[in-house]
Amino acid sequence: MPVTSYLALGAVLFSIGLYGVLTKRNAVLVLFSIELMLNAANINLVAFSKYGLYANQTGQVFTLFTITIAAAEAAVGIAILFALYRNRNTTNADEFDSMKG
Repeated sequence: MPVTSYLALGAVLFSIGLYGVLTKRNAVLVLFSIELMLNAANINLVAFSKYGLYANQTGQVFTLFTITIAAAEAAVGIAILFALYRNRNTTNADEFDSMKG
């Protein structure tokens, strides 16, 4: 399978994630869209690791770090959403403006 197939898949997934981040109002869907964008980056890292000029494991190691960071981001994001839902009774991202002066 050529590297362009992996890159095209990564571009499609990243575009879908970007669309979700920019258009969705539900904070949970925004978090899912961010995860989709991170997975698209992971696909590209692994593809470049396998098909790069000097094929080695560096891209796969970076992918493991990215997966770890994504798991931490999801845990912290969901915890913040639970706290906001308890206070506001909504998951609408437009209503989370308590930091505005």
